[in-house]
Amino acid sequence: MNKVMSLHDAVAKYVESGDSICFGGFTTNRKPYAAVGEILRQGQTDFTVWAGPAGGDWDMMIGEGRVKAYINCYTANSGYTNVSRRFRAAIEAGKLTYEDYSQDVLMLQLHAASLGLPFLPVRLMQGSGLTDFWGISEETRKTLDKVDDLKFAYVDNPFNPGEKVVAVPTPKLDTAIIHVQKASPDGTCIIEGDEFHDVDVAVAAKKVIVTCEELVSDEYIRRDPTLTKVFGECVSAVCHVPFGAWPSQCYNYYDCDDAAMKEYDKASKYQDKDDAEKQIAKEAEKAAKKGLPYTAPVNPETFKDYLEKWVYSCKDNDELLDKIGGSRLTKLKVVPGLGYAKR
Repeated sequence: MNKVMSLHDAVAKYVESGDSICFGGFTTNRKPYAAVGEILRQGQTDFTVWAGPAGGDWDMMIGEGRVKAYINCYTANSGYTNVSRRFRAAIEAGKLTYEDYSQDVLMLQLHAASLGLPFLPVRLMQGSGLTDFWGISEETRKTLDKVDDLKFAYVDNPFNPGEKVVAVPTPKLDTAIIHVQKASPDGTCIIEGDEFHDVDVAVAAKKVIVTCEELVSDEYIRRDPTLTKVFGECVSAVCHVPFGAWPSQCYNYYDCDDAAMKEYDKASKYQDKDDAEKQIAKEAEKAAKKGLPYTAPVNPETFKDYLEKWVYSCKDNDELLDKIGGSRLTKLKVVPGLGYAKR
């Protein structure tokens, strides 16, 4: 069955406002940025998010107000921003409905979802603030149709009477989007390098969009079944999107775009021009109180400027690649056998 379609059509058909959704990849690795840009352009919103280890992908969605509830372990462009700036700003302003699990528990929750388990018993998180404090209160949870009523519950271990374990809910995903190195028209995927949680969410979700660097034949896929990571039966749509993870890296294909990551780090500090003026004034005031010199940035780029430049001004990912430029993209290609681009 041929599931190949344009990214525009796949997002329009399979990403719906209000979905419970998860993106694949890991912080700055194989993140489906092309699909994120398409969602932003099309306007879908009110997502209940199981983010996994997130980065600029969900930071952009949060900054644009597309997230209704956010369930996560951490959100950071590792090596560039310790905590993603729009994510942090939204929490500090009390504008993000947010729940926090430890990374090990959240990844196990996504795996449990792929196994069809109704809940997952773990020993992890016990004795930590993750059980003492809830990001989303029990009262608020009852108002959110795609968030479980409880963050966790203590239950008895039936095999060791008297021992308590932590039972956590399993995600009920409507949609998953992953970026892979190779996919065939029927949706069978080859993932090179670390799988992260991509296989789990592809199995667990009702609707799955795959973007790929290379669209290969079914015959090519069958040459070595040991390389197959995601089976076609899990996939709803296959989209051929070269550099679909830019500016993050895609193992064996291209490295992170260091300049783009640094640009986003600086731009995402300010939501818009008004926010920039307020923050710069505060920084100047703090410096003055300490008797320190302060030079205000002149017309700094903001988060809104960044999105206009790299998302909204491009009708699709092809236009984005033209704007980035072939020379710049070529320099990101990894050196065979090394796995990194030559700097």
